[in-house]
Amino acid sequence: MRKAFAESLLRAAEADPRVIFLTGDLGFGTFDAFQARFGPRYVNVGVAEAQLVCAAAGLALEGWRPIIYSIASFATGRPFEQIRVNLGYGGLPVVVVGAGGGYTYASSGVTHHAGEDLGLMSLVPDMTVVAPGDPNEVTQLLPQLLNLDGPSYFRIGKYGEPAYCAAAPVILGRGRKLRDGDGVTVVCTGQIASVVLDAVDSLKPEGVTPAVYQFHTLQPLDTSLLDSLSERTHTIVVVEEHLPVGGLAAAVSAWRAPRQSGPRVVRMGPPHALVLGNPTINEMRERLGLDSRAIADMCRRVCHPAEPGVPESAPGKALASPERNLP
Repeated sequence: MRKAFAESLLRAAEADPRVIFLTGDLGFGTFDAFQARFGPRYVNVGVAEAQLVCAAAGLALEGWRPIIYSIASFATGRPFEQIRVNLGYGGLPVVVVGAGGGYTYASSGVTHHAGEDLGLMSLVPDMTVVAPGDPNEVTQLLPQLLNLDGPSYFRIGKYGEPAYCAAAPVILGRGRKLRDGDGVTVVCTGQIASVVLDAVDSLKPEGVTPAVYQFHTLQPLDTSLLDSLSERTHTIVVVEEHLPVGGLAAAVSAWRAPRQSGPRVVRMGPPHALVLGNPTINEMRERLGLDSRAIADMCRRVCHPAEPGVPESAPGKALASPERNLP
């Protein structure tokens, strides 16, 4: 995804001389081509995330279209006040890019985990919150964010996320169908989408065929699509690499809450806890019950609702208590 973002950034700057890129002392090598090509439109403010947001706000007031970049936990947590006041209150068209969203930097520890970034940014009124699932969605969504009149948050992964095949167009604010299915629908956001597809595709020989939808836009949520899905599914399985509060499952549950009838919502995601230690991303997903095997198993269970024991939430095994930390 990061390579796709760097290439998309170059195209955006070529198409619009107002595009300016600001980094918090990160991305060396990744953005060398941009710096060489556009010179003064590349600004490194140093390790100063609050100043990163303030500088972008000032540039936006002068007619620029700033894109600011840092690791997701740093881009959202450290300068939250400046994002809320300068960008949210000001309604300024700044794209905040959080690299390594979710648990991409699992092995770097809690400081680099971003299990609450989507929820934090969704708290800012009129903030568009987006988490693409593959390089193609990165490429197609960035230009759409640059056309907005207000602020946006763009959670991207790192390197090596696979591209997936899907005929549905990538439209900001609209959920995207990745697989046809019947009875059960799996919805996801961000780079966990490729893991979901591996799980669902592995079930085809068994005749288990849940539909899969990627909600790359978390705010505003595509509730019209959820309304449509509720007419033809008995269970919605939400798979997210985010804490229970403020993520996709919370948004889907809020949509479901006022309805007297409709599909059951089952969440698969990390518990509301900090995960200590330094596991790899694959180790963490396995422990959290977010690998393809666990997702496939949940799909089998919910596709046969007569079978007892299907939980409303499957938060995984990892807790923050010392005796149960991830290794």
